[in-house]
Amino acid sequence: MSQLPDDSPRPLTLHVGSSIKERRLDKYLHGRFSNLSRRFIQNAIKNGSAKVNGKTAKASLRLSPGDQIDFTIPEPPSKDILPEDIPLDIIYEDSEFIVLNKQAGMLVHPARGNTHGTLVNALAFYSDHLSSGLGEFRPGIVHRLDRDTTGVMVAAKNDTAQWRIAKQFERRQVQKTYLAIVHGMPDLSADRISAPLGVHPRFREKYAIRPEIGKEAITFYEVLEPFRGYSLLKITPKTGRTHQIRVHLAYIKHPIVADDMYGGKLVYPWQLADSEPAPQDPIIARCALHAWTLEFKHPTTDQMMKFEAPIPQDMQNLLDMLRKYRQA
Repeated sequence: MSQLPDDSPRPLTLHVGSSIKERRLDKYLHGRFSNLSRRFIQNAIKNGSAKVNGKTAKASLRLSPGDQIDFTIPEPPSKDILPEDIPLDIIYEDSEFIVLNKQAGMLVHPARGNTHGTLVNALAFYSDHLSSGLGEFRPGIVHRLDRDTTGVMVAAKNDTAQWRIAKQFERRQVQKTYLAIVHGMPDLSADRISAPLGVHPRFREKYAIRPEIGKEAITFYEVLEPFRGYSLLKITPKTGRTHQIRVHLAYIKHPIVADDMYGGKLVYPWQLADSEPAPQDPIIARCALHAWTLEFKHPTTDQMMKFEAPIPQDMQNLLDMLRKYRQA
């Protein structure tokens, strides 16, 4: 691969395999770069970012085995992303990527009118070198966490790193573990939850178990610490569907504490102490879910790297009170 300035989009060379026949260029590229939206890819092709056998091509071009594609992922329009001086908790950083501990209440990228205070705004201020990310207006973003989920995330600094790390997510080669505090105690100390997920039939912002039309979703859990009425679980998702852990735990009747979207309830100090109701703040005011560890191959060296984000203070406070009042 030719050397380019760090701030230039990096071309990637792809060779069409023998099993590919008559597939449109845009569909092929979307299959190879599933982290990018098809519209983003079509616009990139329209703007001359894709060449097939050395010639600028249209999105509708039908590919043949042996074709060579040179695809340059364009930079998103940075003028639409306002850099904001928001503190970031950096766990690790090198020339290829940043690993950080996301705080609670932060959206990963601008959406639905929320254009400020997102992780993307913070990253745009922190670094001048970010990948194109998950489509337009999401520089650096390789994967997402829900707004109220804390923990370890990776952001890419260039498109080569973006592509190589994203392919590991797509191929389920990334090892992820989460910590969750849930209502109740599962019957089994460890188990596998396999239930397909899809958009909720009535509430579009929610997801639900959809056996007929849902996508495969598999979650493993292990009880790390039991309490009277609650449990600390280690969660290892095999797939990465939106809201997967939250929906799956609600499905087995053990919703995450304070996850009001999926049946979780707020917990107050007087409740854990079995005292009379009192005007107190909840111990934790957001879904008690934390992305604990993330393990993947370095995009340049292929070395396996593992990162851990310490449990956040609000979840730690809840655990401390459970250990004080609700030992099993």
